[in-house]
Amino acid sequence: MIRLHQHPEDHLIYRIGWLRAAVLGANDGIISTASLIVGVAAAAAAPHDVLIAGIAGLVAGAMSMAAGEYVSVSSQSDTELADLARERRELSENPESELEELTDIYVKRGLEPELARQVSQQLMAKDALKAHAHDELGISEATAAKPVQAALASAAMFSIGAAMPLLMVVIAPAGVLVPVVSAASLGFLALLGAVGAKAGGAHILRATIRVTFWGALALATTAVIGRLFGTVV
Repeated sequence: MIRLHQHPEDHLIYRIGWLRAAVLGANDGIISTASLIVGVAAAAAAPHDVLIAGIAGLVAGAMSMAAGEYVSVSSQSDTELADLARERRELSENPESELEELTDIYVKRGLEPELARQVSQQLMAKDALKAHAHDELGISEATAAKPVQAALASAAMFSIGAAMPLLMVVIAPAGVLVPVVSAASLGFLALLGAVGAKAGGAHILRATIRVTFWGALALATTAVIGRLFGTVV
């Protein structure tokens, strides 16, 4: 007799809710704070002023990321709830039509009409709203909007990311502040790209190059602007 052993499956899709916000937050924390530091330092500001600007950028950025994620993901959640309310009403008013609708979905996926109807009947008998939410609306537990989770993950990771270039301001000599912060920040971005790609099951090298390239572009742009304005002022 063949024994079937159950095994846990840790699908990567279940990480999408927090992973996107975490990677975005850390990436933005490193790039925006490092760019701010490099821009201010390139304008010939004192190290103390550069540090204050970096700290202000960390606090403001973390709050902005939290608020932005919460508002945007809440909008997604409101849309999902509105669709679910509409589906619940349709199931109550016209269940037979909803059964046909679900059956048609399964037929288009490859099931025979009779089997598709049987599957639809069984799923709707157990939880009609869940069946329609998943297969008609594309809403599932794994991908459902979680505003608080996204906001906290984004703010926390922004702060961690921003703390990295700030640490360089503390330990780097004033004369080489710009190159040290820039090089360290690009290293942090490369590491973040690799870790994020690993956690999400993506191509590590491609993600690392992508993150590092845009970070380098942001740093170079702010350094040039800081140098120009510093010279003018």
